[in-house]
Amino acid sequence: MSLPQRIGEREQQYVLEVLQGQFRKSDSAASTRLEQVFADAIGVRFAIGFVNGTATMHSALAAMGVGPGDEVIVPPLTMASTSMAVVHCQASPVFADVDSETWNIDPRSVEACIGPRTKAVLPVALYGLPPDMPALMRVAERHGLQVLEDDAQCFLGSIHGKLVGGIAHASSFSFQSTKHMTCGEGGMVTTDDEGLAERIRRFSNLGYGTVGARPGAGVISKEVIQNPAYLRHQQVGWNYRMSELCAAVALAQVERLEELVDRRIRVAELYRQALDGCEWLAPQKVPPGYRHAYWTYVLRLDNGGAFSWEAFREKYLELGGDPMYGCWQVTYLEPAFLGRKFASDQRQDYHPSLCPVAESVQPRLFQFKTNYFDDERARRQAEALHGAIRFFDSRG
Repeated sequence: MSLPQRIGEREQQYVLEVLQGQFRKSDSAASTRLEQVFADAIGVRFAIGFVNGTATMHSALAAMGVGPGDEVIVPPLTMASTSMAVVHCQASPVFADVDSETWNIDPRSVEACIGPRTKAVLPVALYGLPPDMPALMRVAERHGLQVLEDDAQCFLGSIHGKLVGGIAHASSFSFQSTKHMTCGEGGMVTTDDEGLAERIRRFSNLGYGTVGARPGAGVISKEVIQNPAYLRHQQVGWNYRMSELCAAVALAQVERLEELVDRRIRVAELYRQALDGCEWLAPQKVPPGYRHAYWTYVLRLDNGGAFSWEAFREKYLELGGDPMYGCWQVTYLEPAFLGRKFASDQRQDYHPSLCPVAESVQPRLFQFKTNYFDDERARRQAEALHGAIRFFDSRG
């Protein structure tokens, strides 16, 4: 039996409530409720809503004190917005290589990349698999670094029962349209650190001095803001607040979060069964005790060059599969980064062969969609995968 539509009656009801409120500035019921419910779902004290999942990282890094001349260690195998958030702070991304089996950032490479100007580490839960957060937190503690999790692709993923979003000093989530839960665009930062939460809120609210850490504390009372003596801006900040309409949709989505995540996990299991012992397609390795949230189901082509990535994709589509994605280009090879220096004394040059494991893995990955709300369509994707495997197996 298929689930209801991704955006259903509850989302529409909450949006209607906001519209009926006529967008009164003092009415932030949806935002306040969303932040509290999201914090409860992740198991943290504070959650702060944002306009998107890049503004989240920019604000969190800035609140951690990252600024001009600093360095932040990032993975190269992910969406480039992770590294762009570092650049938005006028800092330099330093790329650490990835693990050859999980494809997440390798803690050993992170430690080797640490220098005198390293301020933070920004690991990514790639495709929904949490990185080795226990090891990363140990590295950060040894060197006095802040850690910001990029959990845009990982909702309700966990490590030995501990949910991502509550392990690092702060965590960033995205509500962009392809994510487990969505409001079209939006994001959230979570943390247990009240001082950090307050600095994040202030940075994202034009530097207003009277905002706070608690859910809904981005709203300033009329008694305060109408006073002509009120000094509004304690610092220069950005206008990154989530709109009430987006908050209304996201609130309904987080109330359905278990259902939305479980759906993707079930679709991923269909793909896993379709592999049927295939030795030349390798899934992302899930360490014992880790819960993968399967934003997408990803396979690495290990066929020794017997046929191309493009040939397999073409056969998959021919057999009824929906178009699947390749992996993003390794970030430092993108034109916006290749050969660039974000500081005159930048330690790391961005060039081919910088992270050999990431560069080896990237062109061989297939990213299969898991966001299906029709059971039959999901089964057709698995059948197309199985059929493509049989076709190439038959060719020897």
